[in-house]
Amino acid sequence: MTDPRLPYLSEFERKILWLSSWTIHNANHVRPNRDGLKIGGHQASSASLSTIMTALYLAVLRPEDRVAVKPHASPIFHAIQYLLGHQTREKLENFRGYKGAQSYPSRTKDIDDVDFSTGSVGLGVAQTLFASLVQDYVKAHGWSKERPEGRMIALVGDAEMDEGNIFEALLEGWKQGLRNTWWIIDYNRQSLDAVVREGLYARFESIFRSFGWDVVVLKHGSLMQEAFREPGGDRLRDWIDSCPNQLYSALTFQGGAAWRKRLLDDLGDQGPVTRLIEKRSDEELARLMANLGGHDLPSLLDAFESIDHDRPTVFIAYTIKGMGLPLAGHKDNHAGLLTPTQMDGYRASAKVRPGHEWDKFEGMSLPVADLERFLQSVPFNARGKRRFEAPVVPVPRELPTPAQPSMSTQQGFGLILNELARSDTPLADRIVTTAPDVTVSTNLGAWVNRRGLFAREEMKDIFKSERIPSTFTWDFGPKGQHIELGIAEMNLFILLSALGLSHSLFGERILPIGTLYDPFIARGLDALNYACYQDARFIVAATPSGVTLSPEGGAHQSIGTPLIGLAQDGLASFEPAFVDELSVILRWAFDYLQRDGEAEPNERSWLRDETGGSVYLRLSTRTLDQPQRTMTPELAADVVDGAYWMRKPGPNAQVVVAYTGTVAPEAIEAVGLMAEDRRDIGLLAITSADRLNAGWTAAQRARERGLVHARSHIERLLGDLPPHCGLVTVIDGHPATLAWLGSVLGHRTRSLGVEHFGQTGTVQDLYRHFGIDAQGIIAAAEMIAPGRPIRHLKALV
Repeated sequence: MTDPRLPYLSEFERKILWLSSWTIHNANHVRPNRDGLKIGGHQASSASLSTIMTALYLAVLRPEDRVAVKPHASPIFHAIQYLLGHQTREKLENFRGYKGAQSYPSRTKDIDDVDFSTGSVGLGVAQTLFASLVQDYVKAHGWSKERPEGRMIALVGDAEMDEGNIFEALLEGWKQGLRNTWWIIDYNRQSLDAVVREGLYARFESIFRSFGWDVVVLKHGSLMQEAFREPGGDRLRDWIDSCPNQLYSALTFQGGAAWRKRLLDDLGDQGPVTRLIEKRSDEELARLMANLGGHDLPSLLDAFESIDHDRPTVFIAYTIKGMGLPLAGHKDNHAGLLTPTQMDGYRASAKVRPGHEWDKFEGMSLPVADLERFLQSVPFNARGKRRFEAPVVPVPRELPTPAQPSMSTQQGFGLILNELARSDTPLADRIVTTAPDVTVSTNLGAWVNRRGLFAREEMKDIFKSERIPSTFTWDFGPKGQHIELGIAEMNLFILLSALGLSHSLFGERILPIGTLYDPFIARGLDALNYACYQDARFIVAATPSGVTLSPEGGAHQSIGTPLIGLAQDGLASFEPAFVDELSVILRWAFDYLQRDGEAEPNERSWLRDETGGSVYLRLSTRTLDQPQRTMTPELAADVVDGAYWMRKPGPNAQVVVAYTGTVAPEAIEAVGLMAEDRRDIGLLAITSADRLNAGWTAAQRARERGLVHARSHIERLLGDLPPHCGLVTVIDGHPATLAWLGSVLGHRTRSLGVEHFGQTGTVQDLYRHFGIDAQGIIAAAEMIAPGRPIRHLKALV
C-alpha cells in the first residue's frame, strides 16, 4: 500500500529545496554583500540533504528527538523551520546578514528550533553522542520520568568524517554503552575540494560495526530497485555498485544523454540490459541513475521507521551533492552558485511567480488547506516549544573553607568538593564531575569515593572486594556522580557541553565540573569554544598551571591559558591564590551557572552577570601558607569582581605590585623588602583579570554612551593612586594578561610573566629564570619607580 504521506512529503521536499536555494541566491544576487563576497558551499551541500531532512522533520522525528544538522545544510534547516512556523521571512531574507538566519545553525544566534549549534565540523556530531549519555544519566538518577527518551541524531557530511574528534567520541561511546543515537552520513562522495576516495563507505561500515553500531546502507532508491527487478537489472546494479565515484559524479552533472552513452558503451548489445536502458528517455534515465537511497523518500521512511531498538545506528545514505540543481555532481560545486539565468529557469520549473518567492505554498499543487493540515500533524512539531526550563538548584550562602594552614588551591578544591559530597543537599545531588583519566591527580578522588562513578549497570571495585588496600573506591552504578573518560580532552569539553545543556535539552538541571591538566586546555580548545558558543553551563578546573609545574619541563607548563580565559566569550576566568578565595568563587560559580536573565550591567562592576555563563578555574599544586582572615561580604564581593587590596597603598604611593595566582608569596615578599625604600607601596591581589578587564571595557562603553558616572571595579581600586605611581604586574603565565592595567588610568607599567617554554628545575629556579621571583619584581619596581636604590635588591644574573 502506498504511504499516504508521500504526496505531501514530495511536495514539501521540492518546496524546501526551492526555499533553501532562493535563500542563498537572495544573499548573493538580490542582496549582495557589499564587499562582493560570494557565498558558495551551502547551495550544493544543502541540496544533497533535502530529502533526508524532509523525511526526518516532517515524518520521522518526535518532539523528544534532538538533531545536529550538518553545517552547510543550514538553509534547508531554516526553510523547514520557516514552514513549521519557527523562523521568520525577515530573517530568511537576511540570511548571513546582520541579525539574519545564521550560516550554520546556532542555539544562541538563531530564533528557530536549533538543538545543537554546528559550524566547526565534527563537533556537532560528537555532541549527539554525549547528549545521549547525559540523557542516560538523567534517567538513571530517576529524573524526568514523565518524558520519553529521545534519539540524538547527527546529519554528517562524509568529508566531515575525517575529523579526529568523531573517532575519539566513538571510542568513548563504546566504553559508556551508548544508546539512542543515530548518525546519518550524507555520502555524496564529495569534499570541499574534490571527490572522496574510492571505498570509503566500506571503511565507515567496518569502523562502526567494530564499535557495536548497527549499520544501514541506503544506496539504491525505489526506482533503482524496480529497475533491478527487470530483465537485465542485475547487470545494471553491478555496474552502479562498481562505478568509480568520480565517474558517477561526472555523469550526473552531464545528464541523461551522457548516462545513455556510457551505459550502452559498457553494457550494450547484451539484450535485456540494453532494452532496460533504451526504453527510458534521457530525462527518465537521468532520474533513475540519480535515484540513490538518500534521495528516495520511500526508502528513507522504511529505513528510519524500521528501527525498533535503542542500539546506536549509522545510516550511510548515498546522495548527490547539488541534487535537483544544475550544478549537481560537479566536483567544483562546493563554491558554485546558480547564476541569475539558471535561477530564473529553476523558478519557472518550480512554478514560482516573480515576487512570490517567499510564499509558503507558492508553486505547490496540493490544496493549501490540506498542506496546512499536514504541517499541523507533523509529530516533531506536536508540542511546539521543545526547549525546557529547569528550576534553580539552591546554593548555600557560603561553602565550607578548609582550615589547613598550608595547602594548594588544587588541594583546597578537592577538600571543598569532599565536604559537599558529605552533605545531603540538592546542590551536592546535582553536581556531576568528569575528567579525562586524571580524576585522582586533579583531587577528585575524595568526591568519587563518596559519590561513586556513573554507569547504567553496577560494577564493584574488585580491589575492594578482594581486600587489597587502596586509597580510592571505584564503584560504578546508576546513581554515581562522576563520569570517567578516556584521555581525550576534546571528549571532556563536548561532554561538559552536553551536561551543561541538560536543563534545556532534558528539563533537568545538572551542575557539571570537569577537571584536566591546565596545559592541555589547548588540546580541547575548539570544543571548549563550541561549548561556550552553545551557552552550555559548566565549571572547568584546570590544574596544575604554569611553570610552577617545574619538574615536568616545558612540555607540561602552560603559558597562554590565562589569555584564553581572558578572551573566551561565555567563560568567566579566575585564578585564585588562596583557598578562601576559591571557596567564595566556587559558591558564586554554582549560582552563576544557573542564571539566564536579561538585565542592565551591575553598576558596581559593569558586568552582565545576570546572563550567566561557564567558569574556568586556573589552579595550582603549589602549597602556600593560607591567610588567617575573616572573609567579609565586602572582601567576598571584591574577590568575585576580580581584585582586592591585600595591602592598600598610601596617598603618595610610588609603586603597586599586582599579582595573580600562585606567585603570591613572591609578590608579598617583594613588597615587604621594598617598603623601606619606596613610599606607600601597595599590593593588589587579582583573582580574575578576565572580569576586571570586562568590567573596565563595559564601563568605557557606558561613558561613551553618556553614562558619565560609570566606573568599573578596577578604576575604583586604582582611582586614588597618584599619577607618578608605577605598576608592576606578575603572573605565572603570559605577561599580557595583566599588561593592560596601565591603560586604565595611565600609570607606567612593567608586566612580568612567562613568554617562552620553560624547562625542568625547582620552582625557585624557574621563577628566577623568568624574573617572576621576589628579586625580579624588585628589579622591575626600581626601574619603573626611580628613587634611591632598593637595598634588598640583589644583582640579577
